[in-house]
Amino acid sequence: MTLTEYVKKRNGVPIGSSKSLRNNLYRSLGAKNFSAFWNYWNPIFGYYLGKFIFKPLKRIIPIGLALLFTFIFCGMIHDAVTTIFKGKISLFFTIWFTMMGIAVLITKYFNHNFNKQVWIFRASVNLSIIGLCFLLTIYLTRLQHGI
Repeated sequence: MTLTEYVKKRNGVPIGSSKSLRNNLYRSLGAKNFSAFWNYWNPIFGYYLGKFIFKPLKRIIPIGLALLFTFIFCGMIHDAVTTIFKGKISLFFTIWFTMMGIAVLITKYFNHNFNKQVWIFRASVNLSIIGLCFLLTIYLTRLQHGI
């Protein structure tokens, strides 16, 4: 599948469409579970992570570990950009994305599915998981720095 086909599949509209952002937010936030959230969130970045990180990894390690390592790699990319702009090493995103990867695995294990709930409920659950992972990351970061 090409990037163009992948984005259209995820957003329902072609790359560059004026409805792309609206569709992306609607579909990702209202996804039936936290794993599906990531299928819709940032489809361009997701396409490359899937193609060059997740798929090769899942051929050599269990799928759960491949997924977690993909999240860790994604966090490392975000931290590399942060490090360049701040001029000092940051691991905040690596920790945050690790927490979100673990959350995906936990919700998959418990078959977390709110497909029959209204959109606002699904969005609240998905945002709550992101927020909880964010707060846990802040806590762990402060703990690491002795604050």
